[in-house]
Amino acid sequence: MATAIAPELESKGIAARAASRVLSRTNSNIKNQALENIAKTLETDAGNILAANALDMEAGKAGGLAASLMDRLLLNPDRLKAMADGVRVVAALPDPIGQELDSLTRPDGLIVARRRVPLGVVGVIYESRPNVTVDIAVLCFKSGNACILRGGKEAINSNAALASLIRDAIAAAGGPQDAVQFVDDTDRALVLQMLRMNQYIDLLVPRGSAELVNFVGEHASMPAITGGIGVCHTYVDPTADLEAAVAVVTNAKVRRPSVCNALDTVLVHSQVAQGFLSSLATEMGKAGVEMRCDSRAITLLATQEAAKVVVAAPEDFGKEFLDLILSVKVVDSFDEALGHIEEYGSGHSEAIMTSDDNAAERFRSEVDAAAVFVNASTGFNDGFEFGLGAEVAISTNKFHARGPMGLRELTSYKWVVTGLGHTRP
Repeated sequence: MATAIAPELESKGIAARAASRVLSRTNSNIKNQALENIAKTLETDAGNILAANALDMEAGKAGGLAASLMDRLLLNPDRLKAMADGVRVVAALPDPIGQELDSLTRPDGLIVARRRVPLGVVGVIYESRPNVTVDIAVLCFKSGNACILRGGKEAINSNAALASLIRDAIAAAGGPQDAVQFVDDTDRALVLQMLRMNQYIDLLVPRGSAELVNFVGEHASMPAITGGIGVCHTYVDPTADLEAAVAVVTNAKVRRPSVCNALDTVLVHSQVAQGFLSSLATEMGKAGVEMRCDSRAITLLATQEAAKVVVAAPEDFGKEFLDLILSVKVVDSFDEALGHIEEYGSGHSEAIMTSDDNAAERFRSEVDAAAVFVNASTGFNDGFEFGLGAEVAISTNKFHARGPMGLRELTSYKWVVTGLGHTRP
């Protein structure tokens, strides 16, 4: 039996589809002015936004929301400023719509070209991340796409306040405010209904748990970005600068443990394991990280008291922790490290610490992931850090986008063929 769509949800689909047609021909000046209005309002209306967020934080605390989710939910002046900065970065980027990708003239004089066009309407289902409301609305608007946003109940007040200011900012610039639709009903049944709205939604993006991503993959009736789960590794090669390796691993694990590019597993070559793990344990202990170690790492750390060290269970490898937990394995070769990543990685972010150019190039070439890093933290797999301003998602898919999805990843193309009365023989 087909899933019925609630009238209010369907009306948002109709409005978004109509607005997408207007937005597809809206000029860059209006789009950029709308984005500047959004950035300014994030700064000038910070008090109201933070008040709404405080309601969500209070409810989350009362409801026993996990610390990692509370961190994702939290807004503060610094985070609002970072959001405003990201909006301005997007505004400064070239408008992709109408860009000519390539062109050729056929022997008969027919000119064949490709131009970027919007996807149309992007639906996004996400959890506990109010910054996602701004990131997605801004990227979709600049790339000529309408969006339908359905956040989790944990952030309902924050998301509603942000969606309202975004719509007002668009209207003030003369743009179609219905290009941003926010679903303010937290009934979980609406998630399945959205997945059946293929007549209105051209691309569906889930942002959240593996359960959500898998649910979307199973039920979506439109194309969906069903990758994005981040099981991230760093391999410490025997030639690595161990001091730098400890710093990079600590940053990748501790900076924001609740995000998808946070480090989950460190692999260390046996030649340098003792010195590296001893120093790492000191830093992990300071940050309150639990180290779940294989038998060799446990033996090497038997006498240390700096960090909480426990024996890893088999399921601790290949797991996205989203918490202050790190699995640790000692390996005997580069190939063993790559084999582990191939078996347990999710294709998100993988890193190597090395001074060996050959090892670095092999890692770049052979590791199958959306982003690979040499002597750098996996935490850099982020739209802002890649110069995109923000991202709609970090995709581990290979079609149609991979890695941080910015403006260009929210476009398709059409063939534009120009002749002089050409007819086909």
